Amino acid sequence: MESSGGDLAYDVFSRQCPSRGTLEHVTGRWGALTLGALHEGSFRFNELRRRVDGVSEKMLSQTLHALERDGLVHREAQPTNPPRVDYELTPLGREISERLLTLIQFVEGRMDDVLASRDRYDADGARGGR
Repeated sequence: MESSGGDLAYDVFSRQCPSRGTLEHVTGRWGALTLGALHEGSFRFNELRRRVDGVSEKMLSQTLHALERDGLVHREAQPTNPPRVDYELTPLGREISERLLTLIQFVEGRMDDVLASRDRYDADGARGGR
C-alpha cells in the first residue's frame, strides 16, 4: 500500500500488514517484559533471564531473536573466553520501550481497580455460559 507521498502506509488492522508481526513481538508478554527490562540498560542473557522472572531460556532466546530482527535489540558478542554476549536496545527499541513503559506503569497504577473489578465479576458467579 502506498500513500500519495510515495511512502509506505501501514495498517495494522489489515491482514497483510507486516506491522502486525512487530506489534505482536512488542506487545506479547515476553517481548514487552524484555523491552522493559532492557530499558534499564545492557544485560547479558542470564542476567536478562533473571530480570524477566518466569521466562524460559527458549522463550527468551526466541524473543531476543525476533526483537533483534525487527531492529529493536542489538546483540553484541565479545570475543572473550568464555564468549560474552550483551543485549541492549537500539534507538528505535528505546523509543518503543519508553512508550511501552508508560502503559506498564499505568496498568500497575490501576491494578487495585482491576483486582476489585475481577472480584466483583467472580462474585457474580456464572454469567450465562461464559
